[in-house]
Amino acid sequence: MRENISLKAKQILTKKFEISESSVKLQTVHISADRQAMKSDVKVSVTKVTPKDIELIPAIGGEPDLAQYLQVLPGVVFTGDQGGQLYIRGGSPIQNKVLLDGMIVYNPFHSIGLFSVFDTDLLRNADIYTGGFGAQYGGRISSIMDITTRDGNKNRFGGKVSTSTFGSKLLLEGPLGKKGGSSSFIVSGKTSYLDQSSKYLYTYIDTTGLPYSFTDLYGKLSINGSNGSKWNLFGFNYKDQVNYRDVSNLGWNSGGVGSNFVLVPGSTPVLIQGNFAYSSYLINLEESGLSPRKSGINGFNLGLDFTYFNGDDELQYGLEVLGFQTDYDFTNASGLMMEQKENTTEFSGFARYKLKTEKLIIEPGARIYKYNATAATFEPRFGAKFLASEKLRFKLAAGKYTQNLVSTSSDRDVVNLFYGFLTAPDDIPDEFLGNEVVNGLQKANHLIIGLEYDIADNIDFNIEGYMKDFTQLTNLNKDKTTISEPDFIIEEGLAKGLDFVLKYSNAKFYFWTVYSLGHITRTDENQTYHPHFDRRHNINLVSTYKFGYQNSWSLDARWNLGSGFPFTQTQGFYPLLNFEEGINSNYLTENGELGILYADINQGRLPYYHRLDVAIKKQHKLSKNSAFNWNLGITNAYNRENIFYFNRIKYERVNQLPLMPSFGMSLTF
Repeated sequence: MRENISLKAKQILTKKFEISESSVKLQTVHISADRQAMKSDVKVSVTKVTPKDIELIPAIGGEPDLAQYLQVLPGVVFTGDQGGQLYIRGGSPIQNKVLLDGMIVYNPFHSIGLFSVFDTDLLRNADIYTGGFGAQYGGRISSIMDITTRDGNKNRFGGKVSTSTFGSKLLLEGPLGKKGGSSSFIVSGKTSYLDQSSKYLYTYIDTTGLPYSFTDLYGKLSINGSNGSKWNLFGFNYKDQVNYRDVSNLGWNSGGVGSNFVLVPGSTPVLIQGNFAYSSYLINLEESGLSPRKSGINGFNLGLDFTYFNGDDELQYGLEVLGFQTDYDFTNASGLMMEQKENTTEFSGFARYKLKTEKLIIEPGARIYKYNATAATFEPRFGAKFLASEKLRFKLAAGKYTQNLVSTSSDRDVVNLFYGFLTAPDDIPDEFLGNEVVNGLQKANHLIIGLEYDIADNIDFNIEGYMKDFTQLTNLNKDKTTISEPDFIIEEGLAKGLDFVLKYSNAKFYFWTVYSLGHITRTDENQTYHPHFDRRHNINLVSTYKFGYQNSWSLDARWNLGSGFPFTQTQGFYPLLNFEEGINSNYLTENGELGILYADINQGRLPYYHRLDVAIKKQHKLSKNSAFNWNLGITNAYNRENIFYFNRIKYERVNQLPLMPSFGMSLTF
């Protein structure tokens, strides 16, 4: 079938075609959408992730997962198999913004670090910005994860059911109305029963079972117009629980509902996009010998933006409104209670322009933020790429960034389990290092330079050097001993490093080498120190080999090596007297609580972390639309003892996962 298409100047045209299967024998053809994007977009410090990419990582626990893939990206540091937190080029988790179809997700990772809350079979793609992101994103000072889900099948009812030694999943999708209609649905639910199955399968780890459980639910309704316009309605509920007997009990619950749309006016070359969403998050932590911690955040985000196209050039501008409430309770090492419950509203607007010539692509932009009663902030952004030749490209990105959220983590912890949220507080010092402190916002400046080189048709090399200058950070006052002292302190920080990526791929073999060199410091009024996520060296080697009839077999492996994290050592203990009766307290007879005498902050280093994961999988094609798959994986194949958590009071160490085999199978229909 042939159809002639004629376009008017600056017209956006949407056409839908139904195609039938056929086979044509071709010679070897190399096609790379990534290569083309590198030549048409600035693309500094951004990785586009698809489900196909995620499947290259060993499917530990039966299902490939975004959390497992993110751990191999350049500049990304994970704190391990258990209690995994994501640190990107010197930024803490609170400084990473996660968007799911435009909705803010406050915690995307489960306590067992092998899994995210996202179902891989739901994803269309995820854009991971590790720094230098454009004006279209704001509200965070380190990184952006922009995740979009796919629509349900509009032609037929189908789905997937899977089960493994870790958990199970069910996905259903199909059209709403007649076959080939304009609307569809997709729903997914996955749950972990590792806390139960481990009692029988992994008794060598813990006879009472591994303490992890979670449940993730997601649903989406999509309606598409004939001209390319569409509207989506979606919602989620994610739950997580981890209970270490007599040590700690951590649990959180996250939920949300939202809607987004794309309008394509027929007469002008413009896309109009908008979204509205509400989401919430609540986390609780109870620890043996310590007071409980609680943190919650809930609120809405509303956005509207316009994109005009003029050949290869484009102009995008828009507005965003956020409103949320934070609620926090915490008792510090001195026994003093810290609380915050506050409502916050944020207004922002942005504009960016992409100009492309034969050799140069530039993308200037700016974002303006208004946080509650604070003065408006102006955040210029700039990106550029020079196409030196068909194979060699130089790139640069820079910008200013601010955010209103503050972390509730304590740098006193050997390993951090608890990450809550606070609004930029008012109870802060008036000065920092002799300079006036105007507000409690967190602020950073980014500078990134790099090059891309296509060594061959199937070999890519990328190197980036970066610097994130955190000019103002707001942290908990860990050393507060009296009520008159502020609850928070001001710090500054500097993160700098180099990321190297070498990637080789063909029809049967894929190999990816990533090396990251990083150096992170924080400075308060009294000292300069390394935060607990400062990892000097990080290496990831990933490979996939496909073989057998129609490449139906796949052998995957991933090895990670990371230098040790800093931690604050314990020097001793003493009786802590609270003098609850004031001057009438008798310190000679009163029984005090157990106080901890700390060494200088983060002067120690944990041992090196390293782990090998391997997996083998097989696909059996049953019919045109159905397939049966199975996989066998091994986590920590040579049984390395990597530290996870340390209880100072009881002097107890909990390690990351030992050698741990898993088996999974799935049926797609």
